[in-house]
Amino acid sequence: MENVVVHIISHSHWDREWYQSFEGHRMQLVELFDDLFDLFEHDPEFKSFHLDGQTIVLDDYLAIRPENRAKVQSYIDQGKLKIGPFYILQDDYLISSESNVRNSLIGHQECQKWGKSTAIGYFPDTFGNMGQAPQLLKQTGLDVAAFGRGVKPIGFDNQVLADQQFTSQFSEMVWQGADGSEVLGILFANWYSNGNEIPVDKAEAAAFWEQKLADVERYAATNQWLMMNGCDHQPVQKNLSEAIRVANELYPEITFVHSSFDEYVAAVKEHLPANLSQVTGELTSQETDGWYTLANTASARIYLKQAYVETSNLLEQVVEPLLVLTKGDHYQDQLTYAWKTLLQNAPHDSICGCSVDEVHREMEVRFEKAKSVAAFVKTNALNAWKDQLDTEQASGEYLFTVVNTGLHRKRDQATVVLEVATCDFKEAAPTMAFQRMSDLVLPNFCVQDLDGQSIPAIIEDLGAHFNYQLPNDAFRKAYIARQIKVTIPVDLEAVSWQTFQLVEGEQAHETGLYQDGQIETEYLKLCVEEYGLTLHDKRTGQVYEDFIQFEDRGDIGNEYLYFQPLNTQPIYAELVNVAVVENTSQTARLRLTHALTIPVSADEQLEREQEGLVEYMKRTAGRSQDRTRIELTTDVCVLAFDPQIRFKTRFTNTAKDHRIRVLFQAHHAGQSHEAESIFEVVERSNQPSAAWENPENTQRQQAFVSLTDDEKGVTVANKGLYEYEVLDDKTLALTILRAVGELGDWGYFPTPDAQCLRTFEVEYALECHRPEERFAAFRRAKAFQTPLTTLQVPVQTGTVAATGHALEHKALQEEQICPAALKQKTASQQVLLRYYNMSQEPVSLGHEAQYLNLLEEPCQVETDFVNPQEIRTELL
Repeated sequence: MENVVVHIISHSHWDREWYQSFEGHRMQLVELFDDLFDLFEHDPEFKSFHLDGQTIVLDDYLAIRPENRAKVQSYIDQGKLKIGPFYILQDDYLISSESNVRNSLIGHQECQKWGKSTAIGYFPDTFGNMGQAPQLLKQTGLDVAAFGRGVKPIGFDNQVLADQQFTSQFSEMVWQGADGSEVLGILFANWYSNGNEIPVDKAEAAAFWEQKLADVERYAATNQWLMMNGCDHQPVQKNLSEAIRVANELYPEITFVHSSFDEYVAAVKEHLPANLSQVTGELTSQETDGWYTLANTASARIYLKQAYVETSNLLEQVVEPLLVLTKGDHYQDQLTYAWKTLLQNAPHDSICGCSVDEVHREMEVRFEKAKSVAAFVKTNALNAWKDQLDTEQASGEYLFTVVNTGLHRKRDQATVVLEVATCDFKEAAPTMAFQRMSDLVLPNFCVQDLDGQSIPAIIEDLGAHFNYQLPNDAFRKAYIARQIKVTIPVDLEAVSWQTFQLVEGEQAHETGLYQDGQIETEYLKLCVEEYGLTLHDKRTGQVYEDFIQFEDRGDIGNEYLYFQPLNTQPIYAELVNVAVVENTSQTARLRLTHALTIPVSADEQLEREQEGLVEYMKRTAGRSQDRTRIELTTDVCVLAFDPQIRFKTRFTNTAKDHRIRVLFQAHHAGQSHEAESIFEVVERSNQPSAAWENPENTQRQQAFVSLTDDEKGVTVANKGLYEYEVLDDKTLALTILRAVGELGDWGYFPTPDAQCLRTFEVEYALECHRPEERFAAFRRAKAFQTPLTTLQVPVQTGTVAATGHALEHKALQEEQICPAALKQKTASQQVLLRYYNMSQEPVSLGHEAQYLNLLEEPCQVETDFVNPQEIRTELL
């Protein structure tokens, strides 16, 4: 290959937190910046440094060295510090779709503040790449992606087989996304450290370059060769300029330059051949041996995943739509702060749960901070809005409004705590106020809508409780309240609300859904048998016997990877009790108690193998002979008016080195299944490729996974339970706990907190349906994510109807369309709606609109039809 130019790019892959705490790594970061500034000032040949595709490192440095802000700005202006385009380097799969968007949006805004950005989608170490990355990049003005995982390079001397979708001859390729968007993909075929620590001694340099040049030549599609000078937390190579001079002396026929991604990408584009390989969709190393896909990070420290889903959902599906619904204050600064705080938990060594314990303890604090900010905005918006509600027609004194802030129709139970009497501390001393409220005799109550129609309700007297208010214009108000808890069934369209009243009267007598050992609705019949539950799906005629089971297996892997001890078998929980805990005409709730008697841990061999750095799949440790008993209590809730069955399982983990999964029998007759990923419903094969050796084939999901064939379907929704596996083509396994004791990777880092010896509550739901109903089931699975919002409201005149909706839009009704965001624009109070097409067929929404890209800038679309898997953002 003639006229070879070797582009040497200086960088340091900067995990903010990993095998050290965030602050431990930050102290290294400060030294890195200080060394860089010294180089910039004294070595004119050292041209630039790539700051790992993220802007947050600037904030991290300036928090310690605020006096150097002008210096940082100067070096960015000169092109010496290469920043952006993202805020952080996220994990694609284990954060929400909107989190991926906000990472790009906030990163873009931060780069605008500094004045420059690197125009490349940078995913050096993500644990697999989402299928919508090309579309997300194109909608943020980028057409190149550099990544380190997911594609198997085979070299230009090898033939790419027709059935190999995820291999490439070259390190350069065309990456086509799920919707057909295409970007230039640049694979770090020899990793992002292939040019690390270049020697200056001529003999050492000759040996170094002989190997490194041969490695890069094997995969390069052009004469522009990429050498990445750096690695994880790598200090800058201070004598790099000398090393480059030595290389040019040793190889006069090759040009070695200190380069940047901007320069390298421009050069590569000029020389690309026509015969590039094309890879399509998600890139998760599907055609490798399967041992190092790192997919089991989806189940490491599940409590973190649950917290991320709860917090991101609070921002995306509650607070942001609520501000649109209430037409409230903008609160943009508060929301940006909350998003930034949440995104600081999104890096691939953070949300993946594969760091030392100190890292993940700090993450839990960040989650609480972000939730506190979101709760503050939510409370303020609701308090201002409720004062505008017109409830004058009410006949009762105690009113409450149920709000569905989510972007999907919601059929569920709503619970509100009402204050029916209060005693202020100004009226009586706290102890006396408490006694006065406790002694209050309450009448019988029932619930009606504002038209006087009776609503089935469960009403509980909670007694007296302390409470307080924080007025905007006065000192705090403390009081004792007599409280009543009210639970009712509701059916609310997206972004809508309805007001109800608590009035004196008797509840109407009802016949419960549970009768003679079974629950029956128009959708299903659930029978309690001695061995378990049998589900009859009325829509397809399918019968699923003992359809829910709990399985335990040992795990002698690490935070990245699951490995079952050799010669061990799964242990199944025993159903020991079934109780009826709720039974009305609208709701039936069973409480199942399962007992798992399992080994307390792995045997003593595991610790020796961990300390001896034995590769995880070569370990021979077994399970301990000592036993512990874990009781799993599962509430099974069936609503008369909804086809979903909801589950809430609680347990306290008292064992180490194991995994618990819930198994659903699906009678699946297909060869593939569908799962929600990032802005995509992706179809995956039930069986791995021929090259796959790992006995496990776990996958990652967002809100749901669905096994649908020509006759029937089973869709399972979840909240923060990202890991699943399809067993024998027909059984769906959902991981609810994985407990391990070490980080893994390059050394031995014990992680006792990763054994998850804590109490868990996990939520999931199941729906049986006909094949043609699967998109409706997907929408219900999305609705499952978002709780209803309830608030007590006064009787008053107002300007807002007591029952109503905030938005009519076909995207909220069309089954194939999945709404993702309803929010105010960052730069104004204009409102935008984002959605995507879940299907493989174009969908017409039948209207004209103004469209935005993901940076909230105006853009054009080619057709009214929303193409398969296409993401659209409308300005409303």
